[in-house]
Amino acid sequence: MTAATDRPVLDGHNDALLRLHADESDPVTAFREGRDDGHLDLPRAREGGLAVGLFAAFAPSTGETEPTETAEGYAYPYPDPPDPGRARRLTYEQFALLHRLAREVEGFRVVTDAAGLAACLDGEAVGAVPHVEGAAAVEPDLSNLDLLHAAGVRSIGPVWSRPNQFGHGVPAEFPGDPDTGPGLTDAGRDLVRACDERGIVVDCAHLNAAGLEDVTACSSNPLVVSHAGAHAVCPASRNLTDQQLELVGRSDGVVGVTFARGFLRPDGDRDADATVETLVDHVVHVADVAGVDCVALGSDFDGASVPSAVGDVAGLPAVLDAVGERFSAGETRAIAADNWHRVLRETWT
Repeated sequence: MTAATDRPVLDGHNDALLRLHADESDPVTAFREGRDDGHLDLPRAREGGLAVGLFAAFAPSTGETEPTETAEGYAYPYPDPPDPGRARRLTYEQFALLHRLAREVEGFRVVTDAAGLAACLDGEAVGAVPHVEGAAAVEPDLSNLDLLHAAGVRSIGPVWSRPNQFGHGVPAEFPGDPDTGPGLTDAGRDLVRACDERGIVVDCAHLNAAGLEDVTACSSNPLVVSHAGAHAVCPASRNLTDQQLELVGRSDGVVGVTFARGFLRPDGDRDADATVETLVDHVVHVADVAGVDCVALGSDFDGASVPSAVGDVAGLPAVLDAVGERFSAGETRAIAADNWHRVLRETWT
């Protein structure tokens, strides 16, 4: 075993499928042999000790949105709801790519149950849990939810930072507050209950404050926020307030601390670097408020700019080293993988 594989990581969010699908003419070779850019491929995942990641399928909004600069920071406009037909096509294509990777790349597999999760954490392969980010691809009547479940989907985020048929995402602002309006629609509450019935994680990342409370009321499972920071450290609208962290803690859920620089820095500067120590400040705050058992990692690799000292997935040991300076060895293992493992196992079984 290498030093990295002695500390396996279960990471709560990446956008590698989106980048491979959009940017690579031969995505299988790029993932198997290594990419020239981006954050995540199989060689670097092995180097960094990534055992399992939640691999998101996501349909971006059409057109670029530019933020409005404010006296203290920025405010992004609220994107229009995505076209459902386009969202379904892109989501299906990305999951088709994921299954092709699992079929053609030795040492990589799709994870859909507790046994597969445990096997990957034991080092048998690098595992991918299929996740839908922002459920625009899900039919409002949920008529394709079983199809997605059959394709391996075991985690769904009802919204991204835009509205859709299920709810209202929180727009990206700094400084900002997640209390930005209505939460889940009736269809959104139905989606949460249907996910509970099927053992699909409901990911509250990108939900506004009302939406998180709606999930709490509808679901009996632990609350999950796959990638976010602590609002008390960086007051961005996408980060979780102490009140929200307390909700996660009371449910025995998990928060995957994001590596996105703009949501780490206390000044919210999206163009400046962030230190690993600042990332760990968020880990510490989430642990202090929600409990050590509720804090984990949610990198957002291939979906955000990460600290240069991390660089990409191969930099995960640097994060664990920094976490280990402020937590015990057992707590560090819990943050690296065990907390995610517990919540996924409990939700799926």
